[in-house]
Amino acid sequence: MTANVRAVGAKTTGGPRRRTGLAVVAGALVMAVVAACGSGGTAGSAGSFHPVEQTGGTLTVWVDSTRLAAAKLYQQQHPEVTMDIVTYDGDANGSGYLRTKVSLFNRTGKGWPDVVFSSQNNETTWAVDAGFTAPLNKGLIPDSTLSKWAKDANVPCTVNGTLYCLRNDLAQTVLWYNAPLMKEWGYQVPQSWEQYQALGQQVAAEHPGYLVGSVGDAFAPEIYMWASKCGANQITGPKTVTVQATGENCRRMASLLDTLIGTRTMSLSSVFSSDFGKNQADKILLMPGPSWFGGALFQDTLKTPAGQLAVAPTPRWSAEADTTVGNVGGGTWLLSAHSANLAAGTAFMTWVTTSDEYQVALAPTYPAYAPAAEKWLARQTASGYYVGDIAGPLQAAAGQVWPGWGYGEFSQEAIWAATMTPKLTAGESMVSLLPTWQKAIVDYARAAGYTVTQ
Repeated sequence: MTANVRAVGAKTTGGPRRRTGLAVVAGALVMAVVAACGSGGTAGSAGSFHPVEQTGGTLTVWVDSTRLAAAKLYQQQHPEVTMDIVTYDGDANGSGYLRTKVSLFNRTGKGWPDVVFSSQNNETTWAVDAGFTAPLNKGLIPDSTLSKWAKDANVPCTVNGTLYCLRNDLAQTVLWYNAPLMKEWGYQVPQSWEQYQALGQQVAAEHPGYLVGSVGDAFAPEIYMWASKCGANQITGPKTVTVQATGENCRRMASLLDTLIGTRTMSLSSVFSSDFGKNQADKILLMPGPSWFGGALFQDTLKTPAGQLAVAPTPRWSAEADTTVGNVGGGTWLLSAHSANLAAGTAFMTWVTTSDEYQVALAPTYPAYAPAAEKWLARQTASGYYVGDIAGPLQAAAGQVWPGWGYGEFSQEAIWAATMTPKLTAGESMVSLLPTWQKAIVDYARAAGYTVTQ
């Protein structure tokens, strides 16, 4: 996939430049970093960082179309900062565009943006070794700020104890459901996966055509397999992975999904497809999915009316005491180790991930920064769109993402789309396809240079 990078706006202001509070703090921290590491050096790999000479100048920020509003708002609120705002694909669907461009910039010795947003959580798997991303918890951003991210939110950004990016938003999974229909039909919201399966079978008999979920998207394994603690994607080191896609935790969920596919209460269509929108959008009783389903799927795409949608915790297996959930996305911000403007870059990154002006008032997705998330949820509740308490389940799920599903260079979504989706659509069972999925993951991982344990 090729994305065209284009400048969408740059503003130059004359006269003396004043510095805001964030920039002053960031500047002081940068000076400490430069003093400790020396100046005029180069970016190093994990464990070393030598800031280049801090000359300031234009702050170049790369964003996707969704985060464009954030960059524009920052420019509006900070006219003293000269910015070059550039849009690109945000590495959507694992396009690899950012990595390709950084490789080019590394060869030519110029061109790196100061700050980049990526829709992917795995950029550190290559960006650290490429010397692209700066360490944030080594004097750039104070621990008092970093400690306020949701539990484990910045795990994808951490390499050997060093933080190389900031998580923008979370995509923890919960159980979305049609509250009026559940009440009308006398159904209880399932608390276990066993209850969930039984309800799906009951719905098939009593209300044929209604759905309790969908596995038609490439992110289906991140909703169901991840939540089931399926060991298909256990990243154990920078270039090591354990793949156990045929284990019991994988088989139990595959068997459940096979059962519900068989009753036609589990859709095989993408929830964003025109087919789903035309034929199934008004047939959703239950739908496990990420936190962003509320806005992006139900409200914006399917046009689900207000007063229908409610949120419950993701079911757990009855034999297990704790709930574990999956994660479907959640972007990251990276600060270039080559930046000659670390103070402005750090100030922007801190603002864009923590400020109420963006994360609470404008952000479409659940903030990774916990204080902003609390206010964001209050705003969603006050909108009147949802039924009941949505904050409790979403806040709990933010700390329940199973840590055994890692963030490798290879895309599990691409593997699922190529290996599983066509065969499921053709009528093959998910349980029977687990060995095929296992082999595909192993092949993709080895092609990406991973040592694989099975």
